[in-house]
Amino acid sequence: MVDALHPPVSLPTKRSCPFDPPDGYTPLREQERITRMSYPGGTPGWLITRHAEAKELFTHKSFSARQEGLIAPVPTELAYEGPADPGAFAKTDDPVHSKYRKLVTGFFTVRRTRQLTPMIERIVHEQLDDLEKAGPGADLVEVFTESVSSRVMCEMIGVPESERKSLQCHVETLGRLSSTVPEALAAVSGMSGFLARFVPSRMGDPRDDILGDLIRGGQLTEQELMGMTATLITGAFDTTGNMLAMGVYTLLEHPDQLVKLQEDPELMGAAVEELLRFLTISHLGASRWALEDVEFAGRTIKKGEVVTVALPAVNRDPERYENPDQLDIGRTDHGHLGLGHGVHQCLGQHLARTILRVGYEALFDRFPTLRLAVPADEVPMRDDCVHYGPRSLRVTWDD
Repeated sequence: MVDALHPPVSLPTKRSCPFDPPDGYTPLREQERITRMSYPGGTPGWLITRHAEAKELFTHKSFSARQEGLIAPVPTELAYEGPADPGAFAKTDDPVHSKYRKLVTGFFTVRRTRQLTPMIERIVHEQLDDLEKAGPGADLVEVFTESVSSRVMCEMIGVPESERKSLQCHVETLGRLSSTVPEALAAVSGMSGFLARFVPSRMGDPRDDILGDLIRGGQLTEQELMGMTATLITGAFDTTGNMLAMGVYTLLEHPDQLVKLQEDPELMGAAVEELLRFLTISHLGASRWALEDVEFAGRTIKKGEVVTVALPAVNRDPERYENPDQLDIGRTDHGHLGLGHGVHQCLGQHLARTILRVGYEALFDRFPTLRLAVPADEVPMRDDCVHYGPRSLRVTWDD
């Protein structure tokens, strides 16, 4: 009876405001705990829009994150069939996932991130120097935000600066859902070519970086080292940079919150968490597939069916947050799922938070009069990418 009243939906994608989730999520969240969803091609599955069910799914033993069972929730020519490559742990389950992840976890702890802070600060200030040289009207995305996140990860892995721009281009192509098959194949070829040069060149000369540590550990094959390196690069390049840019755009368009932050810098930690919750740049969500028939949220999920967690909707759930659609940098009740939950929670979450904190602090300290150089409704958005954010962000300031 419920399915007759509510036929399967497609993933909502249309937004009336760049800072809010797609409008279609709200009625779905109000109707059911879990919604029947139709994936591209008509394959049936499910959609979660509530916080409690999302947390339950992420820790449920009957659901898998393995690549071979996942389906993209929106139309795209980019399909990744079969198991993940060796070392590419993000789309695997335990024990494979934990085997690989444990080898690099030590590089992303709170303690290690504190040790990396001077390096992050140096990179941030160097990019702000470039922004100042570019002058008013510069594109903040090109000059600052995407460069900060990619440079940090390149230094951590040991990637030469000469390779960074091409890698940035490959990652962007692979994260753009509108990329054609030839474009994607060229990006995969470019990334593979880099890995085939870079990893073997370090095998006999391991340095004091993540790759060097993995080589000295002696537990991974060359193929696994390449897969691990690719995972770290793709995981870092496109996420934190987008979040850094999206946070700046949001604060500039919520001047009351920006003033509050400038008047009380101690709020920065809470502000970062609130921006992660409020914006949730992983706008296509996170998916799992059922390993067996399982009762979940009052429905029967059939073996093989995919369930997508609508992260932007989950982080605006009124059952979890008071005034969820209000940006409040003083909010103390966080617990958002913007960085995932459970064993697959973002490996680099502490690093990302540090980059965001340092980046926002330094940017608004150096350019206290920073503002958009174009009307807000003319800022182009990355609607067709895995991670949401401004494609470019022209800014200006008083000299």
